[in-house]
Amino acid sequence: MNLLSSATVFSFFTLISRILGYLRDILIAIFLGTSILADAFFVAFRLPNTFRRLFAEGTFNAAFIPSYTSAKIEDKKKGKKFADDVLSSLLLILLLIVTLVEIFTPYLIYIIAPGFLENQIKFNLAVELTRITFPFLLFVSLSSFFAGILNSNNKFAAAAAAPIILNVILIISLIFSFMQGLDYVKQLSYGVTIAGVIQLIFLIFVSKKYYYPSPNFSLKVSKKVSFFFQKLFPSILSSGVTQINILVGTIIASFQTSAVSYLYYADRIYQINLAIAGIAVGTVSLPILSEAFKTKNVKKISNIQNRSFELSLLFSIPAGFGLILASKEIVSALFGYGSFSANDVEMTGSALMFFGYGVPAFALIKILSNFFFARDNTKTPFYISLLIVVINILISVSFFNKIGFIIIPIATSISTWVGVFIYIYLLHINKILLLKNQLMINLLKILISTIVMSLLLLFFLDKFSNYLDYSYKYKAVYLISIVSFVGMFYLLSCYLFGILKLKNYKAN
Repeated sequence: MNLLSSATVFSFFTLISRILGYLRDILIAIFLGTSILADAFFVAFRLPNTFRRLFAEGTFNAAFIPSYTSAKIEDKKKGKKFADDVLSSLLLILLLIVTLVEIFTPYLIYIIAPGFLENQIKFNLAVELTRITFPFLLFVSLSSFFAGILNSNNKFAAAAAAPIILNVILIISLIFSFMQGLDYVKQLSYGVTIAGVIQLIFLIFVSKKYYYPSPNFSLKVSKKVSFFFQKLFPSILSSGVTQINILVGTIIASFQTSAVSYLYYADRIYQINLAIAGIAVGTVSLPILSEAFKTKNVKKISNIQNRSFELSLLFSIPAGFGLILASKEIVSALFGYGSFSANDVEMTGSALMFFGYGVPAFALIKILSNFFFARDNTKTPFYISLLIVVINILISVSFFNKIGFIIIPIATSISTWVGVFIYIYLLHINKILLLKNQLMINLLKILISTIVMSLLLLFFLDKFSNYLDYSYKYKAVYLISIVSFVGMFYLLSCYLFGILKLKNYKAN
């Protein structure tokens, strides 16, 4: 298996999904802007979408793949039995959660968006929309189970492609609502749940070659399944710390008008890179890293660690610089149309810039936590992630009244970088981190390529500033052209430095 080729396959489908997600969001920006309707929908969508990211983007895999791999290595029938037992327990737990949330939705909205109480119309709308969207959690979590089965067998394409369904359905919902004069936010909300059903059916069909579900609803839980669920909760916090920080940010931002929308749009942009630099690399490296730890292959462990670390930085460092230098131009080109005003561009751009400082950290957290997960250790990442969330909350709450919502991306970036350094320290003293000197040399090459790329980006931003102005109709064409050119220049530079070569990323 090759890390670069597998990550490329995963990234390709994830990138298609994110591009469609962008088209979805630009339609939302045009029709809803940063209005009360937009805020209410984003809160209603944030909760199930956060769970989608938590489960689909590494959390479930972090707990499931090492245990499932261990059971399969021991005996294929035991692997099948373990998977059936996990599926049965997961289905019962999810049904209970969804039922409770449907009953107590107003209390949940009060917790995740307390600022909405100041506007009863917004609060009631958020409650109504959340009740429509929340069943998505059931379907997307079960989808993550089948994606985990595929990933355990080193099959990543279908699992990465599944989220495309959600974006296609939501785009159709918006267009259909426009043509028929329907309520945009309600049609979007129904579209979320419908997409979850279709996505689950798709993954069940694709994974049947490797696993055919035979759930057994028994009250007796085996030791292995019990151990899995003991690992699952810590991994939800540790693997999904970035998403939890975003959810915390949404809660705090609800006290400022339109802040929820600003953060949502900024989040949508930097998540595109995170999907490639952190999620893709982390997802494809975990199964082979788990197997290497089970077979005690030290050379393979070291190779996977170094290559996944390097690959993550290869994509996240230039992306972080790009977002810092061109945040407002990016937001303007992607969302600056219709109801999305010049002031909205300014506010969202500021949030995106500060998220940009944290992009390499957001990606590295995914990689570094894998080094513990592969050893069936979810407790250490749990404690580190808990500390990250606490630091984030303390900084956000302390400065929110002084500087407003912009403290949220600042706090998220700072707290995540603190987490990265704690991870590296603990991995080092426990002699788990087996990094080579070559990694530091390659990191220096990446930084040199990034600096040259950044200078080139600044030159083009200045030269074509009139064509990137908010009022210019075709600004997106110019921005995409500039980003494509400097991106290709960066990749070529890395290739000439000898970093970006397929043979460098063989896992064996």
